[in-house]
Amino acid sequence: MENLTQKQKDFFENLKNHYGQNALSSYEKIKEIFGFKSKNSIKQYLEVFKKEDLIIQKEDKLYINPNQFGAPLVLTSVKAGFAAIMDDKIEKRISMDDVLEINLPSSFVFRVSGDSMCELGILDGDYVIIKKTPEAKINDVVLAVVDNEFTLKTYKKDDKGYYLQPQNKDYLIIRPKYSLSIFGVAIGIARRF
Repeated sequence: MENLTQKQKDFFENLKNHYGQNALSSYEKIKEIFGFKSKNSIKQYLEVFKKEDLIIQKEDKLYINPNQFGAPLVLTSVKAGFAAIMDDKIEKRISMDDVLEINLPSSFVFRVSGDSMCELGILDGDYVIIKKTPEAKINDVVLAVVDNEFTLKTYKKDDKGYYLQPQNKDYLIIRPKYSLSIFGVAIGIARRF
């Protein structure tokens, strides 16, 4: 976006905020929405945006390039121990939707209630991203249906069979009385500070 004027940058950000990842409307509709006087102005802006790879065309529709969404991924890693000097080299923009595969049809986000997984770092109020699958490996964190109730626990097996292990020493393991099925496997969590 370095080659754009401030006016072009502002208009692009407005388009991005209005349309997100949906297809852009016709020139006429964009003209109405953003208060332009002519469709030709819209066409000129969009041609510049296409040249800068900010807008892409799929079939007969224009879209904001998906790499324009998300937060910048900075090349410098952040140490959790001692302070590190941070440079401003940005590798690319990343979207947590893509990183955590939230935008896949098989992904769901649930809000965590309770503290039974706190020793694993999954806290009350966190959002857990679940990839729907009926299969899980031992030690996966799963969203399971045990005796017709949903619960988030670690999937385990011993000589008595499969069971669910809380990650909080104050809770007992859960063995199904009637049924245990896997709704999906946890692939990430999100938390606001």
